[in-house]
Amino acid sequence: MPGRRNDIPKYDLQQFRTVHRMKAGDALGFGYNALPADQYIPGFELYSSSGLVRSIGPMRSAFYRISFTVTGTLDMQIGLEHYRHQPLTVACTYPNQIFSKNNISADAFGYYLLFTTSFLDEVLSSGRLPVEFPFLSITGVPLFQLYAEEMGACVEWLKRMDIELHSVRPARDRAIQLYLYLLLLEIGRSYERQGLDGVTEGPAGHGLVSRFHKLVGEHYLSRRQVSDYAQMLSVSPNHLNKVVKEVTGKTASDSIRELLGQEARSLLRYTDKTISEIAYQLDFSDPASFNRFFKAESGETPLAYRNRHR
Repeated sequence: MPGRRNDIPKYDLQQFRTVHRMKAGDALGFGYNALPADQYIPGFELYSSSGLVRSIGPMRSAFYRISFTVTGTLDMQIGLEHYRHQPLTVACTYPNQIFSKNNISADAFGYYLLFTTSFLDEVLSSGRLPVEFPFLSITGVPLFQLYAEEMGACVEWLKRMDIELHSVRPARDRAIQLYLYLLLLEIGRSYERQGLDGVTEGPAGHGLVSRFHKLVGEHYLSRRQVSDYAQMLSVSPNHLNKVVKEVTGKTASDSIRELLGQEARSLLRYTDKTISEIAYQLDFSDPASFNRFFKAESGETPLAYRNRHR
């Protein structure tokens, strides 16, 4: 294993390639996996799911991710929320979210693209991306279904990007920026058609739990007490615990511990830090306390988990 990996795993585009792609590559020759390195476009990558590894994460990325499941199924977790990809699913994550994918079915096929916050700066003024496209923001719905014709239109934009990627025509970068913007508009029309831009809280308590989960996803490394989140949500800790338990079957403390467990698994899988270093980084009083926590959360010791994923 080259070098010593010490940082909390948060991948930029170049680092991420070795994590999400099999060495054998993309047999279809679509997107970046068949692209010479000197033709890469800074801040943007495009792939088909051919050549995708079978399990990813938990980890963070420093860029936006949009995936399109055309056929098959897979499981995805974004923060504390669990999702099931089905055919005609689009899923989005934004920078710094912790996520994982697994249980990818044998017949699963789709496309995904990755782009940095600044890639569309020439098309959208800085900071406008999550405002104009709320499915790329913390307040948005990150995964939803498309009509078949909507998915077909999205795939056409992806194929146009692929053609541009493999061309040497002038203004190639600009064309892909514009195609990406048009793709986002296509997704946004479906999002608006389904009323997802004005989602209400639904059954009693679900809105509070959703807001709680999103806050935990932002602050779990620095705020470990239920009272911290109750204050941010303007409710009492007892009320927050009661509602979270009613909706999810878990306590609010369980939710905080779950994300902390994801962080621990990410550090064990994707860094070379010792178990003691990870224990102290995550603010445990000693490695023994961390071992007890991890075994309770994961059903195995930190060392067993690391060995199983190396």
